[in-house]
Parts: sequence; C-alpha cells; structure tokens
Amino acid sequence: MELATTLTGQTVRNAVREVGINPNYWYAVAWATDLKPQQILPVTLWEPPHSDGDPVGIALFRDSKNRVQAVENACPHKGVAMDKGKVQGDAIACGYHGWEFDGNGECINIPYWNSDQKLPCARMRSYPVQERYGILWIFPGDPALADLELIPEILEYDKPDWLMVPITAHFNAHFSICNENTMDVFHGYLHQNLQGWFDPVLLKLQETENSVSAAYNVSYKGAITKFLGLSEDGDVTTRTISICYRYPHYTSTLEGVSSLYLMRMPISKTESRSFALFFLKVRVPKWLLKPLRPILQPAILHLLFMRFLNQDIEMIESEQRHYLKNPERRYVEVNPAIVAVQRLIVRQYERYLRHPGEEPKRLQDATHGQA
Repeated sequence: MELATTLTGQTVRNAVREVGINPNYWYAVAWATDLKPQQILPVTLWEPPHSDGDPVGIALFRDSKNRVQAVENACPHKGVAMDKGKVQGDAIACGYHGWEFDGNGECINIPYWNSDQKLPCARMRSYPVQERYGILWIFPGDPALADLELIPEILEYDKPDWLMVPITAHFNAHFSICNENTMDVFHGYLHQNLQGWFDPVLLKLQETENSVSAAYNVSYKGAITKFLGLSEDGDVTTRTISICYRYPHYTSTLEGVSSLYLMRMPISKTESRSFALFFLKVRVPKWLLKPLRPILQPAILHLLFMRFLNQDIEMIESEQRHYLKNPERRYVEVNPAIVAVQRLIVRQYERYLRHPGEEPKRLQDATHGQA
C-alpha cells in the first residue's frame, strides 16, 4: 500500500516501547567465527511472549561434523548453565555431573548411570539453527515453521567487486528505538561534524503486512563524497537512499555505491544487538581489492562507520533512559515512515499473541526473500 510522504505531527504510541518479538522468524545471534570447535557459545535472545518474559539463554556448539547445534542453556538436571560444560563428540555435556545431551536436547548419557537401566526423561529445548553469510541464525518460535521462513538474501555476498565490512553493535535500548533510528534519515543533523548527509526528502513510502519501504533523496558534500565516489571535487551531490524494514531485519542501498544488511537481535526490553554487513563499491581494480581487504575493512569500520554509529548509539540510549523515567510522557513524530515502522512492530507482536503457531505471511509480499 502506498502511503503519503507528507510530514505531519502524530502522537507516538508508547506501547511500541513495551512489545516483545514475533519469534517465528530467523534471528541473527552471533558471527560464525565466534563459535570454535569444542567450544560452547552462550547467547541471549528475547524469550517468546507466551513465556515468563525473561530472556532465553541458548548454548551453541559444533558437533563432530562441524554442524552448529543450539540448545537451551540450562541443564534439566540442576539448571546449571550448559556453557560451563564441554563438547563431547556430537553431544554437549553439563559441567556439573557430566550429563550429555544431543542436538535435539535429548539426554543420551549419564556417566554414573547403570547401563542396564533406561535413561531418565530429561530433555532441554533445542532450536532450529543455520550458518549462512558468516552468521549464526536461530529460529526461536514454533520449530514446525522454521522451514517455511527464509533468511534474508544477501546479493552482494562473495561478489569480488564489493568490499564487505562486518559490523557489530550493542544498544542499551528496546529494539523499536534502534529500528526507528535505522529508518530515520532525517537525523543526518546529528552527523554534521562528520560531513554526513543533509537536506533529506522523503520521496516514497510503502507498507505491507510485513514490511515498510521508503526512498529518500539526500545530499552530500565534502570529503565523504570523494571517498564514496559520489563526486570528484567534493561538490554537493544528491542521491537516493532506499530503506526496507522487512520484519525483523533491514536492508538499505545508496544508488550502486553501498548496501547495508542489518539484522536486529532483541535481547530484552532494554537491550539489543545488531549484526550488519556493509558492502561498498571501491574504485580499485578487482585484482588489487583482494590483497587490500585486510587493510580497508578495519579502516572503513573504525574511521568511517563506527564514528556515525557511536553518535547514533548515544542518542538511542538517551531516548531509552528518558522513556524509562516517564513511560506516560507523550512524544510527537512527524516522519510517516517512523510511524509505519511502529505500526509494523506492534502488529507483528499482537499477531503472534493471537496466533503463536501461525505461519508468517511474508510469502504474500512480492518482495519476499529479496534483498
């Protein structure tokens, strides 16, 4: 559905700062390189709404075939965290009594158990897990729906003419605040000292059951235009940024210059992480780009991207703190794209509450599975 792009004042629904996640999607939880063989990696993901509301602890490990397994990070015997144990072949063993569990969460061995007896009924929850694009993904919802939902497609991945920069961020804030920041191109004002973008104009806005897509015209000038290849002399140039929030993740492109795939990981009501892959067209020959990657990746991350991101994090966390001080205070938003993102977040949560086993309707989107 096409939405009006006119900027008008609207009261923010504070309920968006309280809602949980729709768990029937794939969520990025770690970089694949963070999980070494014979190691256990603990991660925390927001518990589905029908639980007690606390974050869920998950223990990731690789089996003997290097396949990633994901189980609840609590032994069903004493409740001890499984990441305090070790990996034994295809099993994860609790560090307290050595009880072993396979990737399905089934108890398969107790070191001091009589082999003539049937093992006790001790089982922990397991999770569908995938390793793709150098990222570990978990499906925290109904496992029967995992095969029906797709991980976002990253078109530039492994293409030699794009420089890929992995980016991790941590926010002491609700995921809705983080998501609004990503859609909010009007906050270029914050980045003036970094020669960021200016004079943004919302050109197009579309909303579906599962996505919000926006296109903005933005202007650049100075050193950043030369670095990005937008202009040769640093004069003012105007380009179009296209942003799509396809629940629960983002994609953003700047007219053939760069692409960003941002995967949001909600942890709790006041904590979030993100795993992003930033792709940049670098004006060097392909044969030269490969040896330059180890130099260019950290340089772009720390000298360019993190400087912008750190300013965003400061504002995002300030917004969260002031909300917690006075949750009843009313705020006004003028960007219809932000209001649409808020509607989508609340709609997804409410739909899961009504139908926790319902298949996400993303297949109805013509853009389903496209980056």
